[in-house]
Amino acid sequence: MFPEPPTPGPPAPDTPPDSSRIGQGPVPPWALATIVLVSALLVFSCCFCLYRKRCRRRSGKKIQAQAQVHLQEVKELGRSYIDKVQPEVEELEPAPSGPGSQVAEKHELGRLQYSLDYDFQSGQLLVGILQAEGLAALDLGGSSDPYVRVYLLPDKRRRHETKVHRQTLNPHFGENFAFKVPYVELGGRVLVMAVYDFDRFSRNDAIGEVRIPMSSVDLGRPVLAWRELQAAPREEEKLGDICFSLRYVPTAGKLTVIVLEAKNLKKMDVGGLSDPYVKVHLLQGGKKVRKKKTTIKKNTLNPYYNEAFSFEVPCDQVQDKRKEKPM
Repeated sequence: MFPEPPTPGPPAPDTPPDSSRIGQGPVPPWALATIVLVSALLVFSCCFCLYRKRCRRRSGKKIQAQAQVHLQEVKELGRSYIDKVQPEVEELEPAPSGPGSQVAEKHELGRLQYSLDYDFQSGQLLVGILQAEGLAALDLGGSSDPYVRVYLLPDKRRRHETKVHRQTLNPHFGENFAFKVPYVELGGRVLVMAVYDFDRFSRNDAIGEVRIPMSSVDLGRPVLAWRELQAAPREEEKLGDICFSLRYVPTAGKLTVIVLEAKNLKKMDVGGLSDPYVKVHLLQGGKKVRKKKTTIKKNTLNPYYNEAFSFEVPCDQVQDKRKEKPM
């Protein structure tokens, strides 16, 4: 009469959604918005990176250009400074040779006070070295060890020297010296008073000198005066003398060199002496063919050797050979 209600069956298993159905369905708007936003961000970041690279390149070029400009300015500034401080040789004007410039140069060396008198009874010229002031400083400490050397030209061997005054530029000497010279011959002499800086371990340096032609001095009465020091002329450095002998025997073709002695050698050691020896070279065409040397003499400036050396030299080669003897 009445239909029976349907009986509930077993529950249907959970089946996964069909992907084909989802792909075919419409895309939600929020997903589209997200995709567009991400794409825009990627494009913007790429453009920003490219822009920054271009800006860095431009700024690097600007900095390099500015550095080149600054370097060029520094070079131009340096050139202008050199032109001001150190002009070209052609632009240098000759130094004024007036009396003012000469006095300035003289004051740099200092000045010397001296006295002159002539004793007609004994025929002697009396020279007094009194004092000096404002001497040039030649030592490292800003001072000097001055002394005065006095002699009458042209005889330079007969000379007198004052005592050495240590570390002063204003020494007081107060010493007198006598030169026995006939009054008739005195007019042709020149009195030289040279001031030196004493150095124990090397050559003494000349500070300056005063030269007085005796023909211009009135010796009828004593003379007391100050003189500015002049620059002393450079003296040739003396290295010493050597004594030797040569002998050649044509029949035997033998050349004998005898080194006898040496005198007044240059001081080379700290103690003021040397340890000299002699080398004998035989040269031919500028080349050393033979060489010999003497024994070493310790602590002396006047060594005595008396040593002989023999070289075999044919007679036809004698004119082409040369001997050298370096100390």
